[in-house]
Amino acid sequence: MTPADLGTGFRDDEQRRRVQSVIHDRLADDRDPRECRFLMRFWWQLLMSYQEVSMEELRFDVGIAKPGVIEALISAIRSSPVAIDAWTDTTRRAFAVVQDRGFRAAQDDDGRTPE
Repeated sequence: MTPADLGTGFRDDEQRRRVQSVIHDRLADDRDPRECRFLMRFWWQLLMSYQEVSMEELRFDVGIAKPGVIEALISAIRSSPVAIDAWTDTTRRAFAVVQDRGFRAAQDDDGRTPE
């Protein structure tokens, strides 16, 4: 399964943004910088016509459960916008929102929300 040319499979930009939000908010955990970096490269790839990251890289650099989730997303994108909506709902239920440690550390340092 090749994760290239994925941006053309979405119903519209709003659906793509919802998928990217799920990847960012629920899959890309900065406690594992390598995993986070590769998931964010995949996040970026959803906007581009070229391949930013391969499935081999994702399988190697991303935790045990998440490559299957990404493969399911790619299948959904290749299938239909309805399948993408189902992936979004399923993934939101399966993964909690990741707490951004960098954001929290910045708040703790000066007591203010970063701008």
